[in-house]
Amino acid sequence: MDRPFVRTPGRGAGGNPANRYDRLSTEAAWDGWAPEEDLPPLRTEVSLERPRRVITRNSSPDVPFDRSINPYRGCEHGCVYCFARPSHAWLGLSPGLDFETRLVARPEAPQRLARELARPAYRPAPIAIGTNTDPYQPIEREHRIMRGLLEVLLDHRHPVAIVTKGTLIERDLDLLAEMARRRLVRVGVSLTTLDRDLARRMEPRVPPPARRLQTVARLAAAGVEVRAMVSPVVPGLTDHEIEAILARAKDAGAAAASWIMLRLPLEVAPLFRDWLETHYPDRAARVMARLREMHGGRDYDPAWGRRMRGQGPYAQMIGQRFRVAAARLGLDADLPPLDCSRFRVPPRAGDQLSLF
Repeated sequence: MDRPFVRTPGRGAGGNPANRYDRLSTEAAWDGWAPEEDLPPLRTEVSLERPRRVITRNSSPDVPFDRSINPYRGCEHGCVYCFARPSHAWLGLSPGLDFETRLVARPEAPQRLARELARPAYRPAPIAIGTNTDPYQPIEREHRIMRGLLEVLLDHRHPVAIVTKGTLIERDLDLLAEMARRRLVRVGVSLTTLDRDLARRMEPRVPPPARRLQTVARLAAAGVEVRAMVSPVVPGLTDHEIEAILARAKDAGAAAASWIMLRLPLEVAPLFRDWLETHYPDRAARVMARLREMHGGRDYDPAWGRRMRGQGPYAQMIGQRFRVAAARLGLDADLPPLDCSRFRVPPRAGDQLSLF
């Protein structure tokens, strides 16, 4: 009898499949001699990158920003559902365990950002950080790139929108509170589930749900506007929690809320199916059936306008439940826009100062 695939403790993905650009692939097979216990924990490896530029532009019609910054490539949080996993293939690495363990840090990003903001042709608009990989993942504690970026943005009076699951953001409350007083920052905190056991399986290195709600409360107490992001909604696993998540977020001090349906682009789909069969085999077929129902029979439909919400009766029901609950709790209002009028390039040593 074939031996079941051995899992690696503390990680989300169950393996390291080839990426879509690989011409050759390898597959682990049991030879009958391997020990029965799980593989030893994988250590996180971090390499450094010197970026030529840090502000990435996009023209996607279904996202509310046109520019973003990613301090890191890959994410140690290890969320098995992460839609950013396929981006690791651009580095010649696997969207599986490589995405969680072979990370890239960009320590010169703050200095590069300052140069880009100083260009005469630059025009300010809110910069999004955390829309691909989390800027407050564990390695930020050592590298402090996100804090450096915030210092540059504050010096330039430049608005920023942050998305995170990491409680390490509390370290930067001094900067965030000052930016909030100038209407330069808002934060989205992702709350996938309130079930601690499910969260540990699905998001193995993310702080537990109760701890993230504490972060919402501490940000709100510092005057930072927080959006509770019910994201992703996983049909058959977390969809029943929408109302409870919103209620807890409101109690913690969230000012607004949003939701996104589970997205399984490219290599994420087989990774997620493997995870479902391992941890929730009794529900795997139902979860995938719901997803395919919303995506025209496929695991994922990448079309703009449909990729984040799906379509059909089930998607409409989830949207309606969210709207009703958010309205009841007062989380449905649009937050005031961030202030771009304060932007300025601070003088550098040796600059000629104006006489007027």
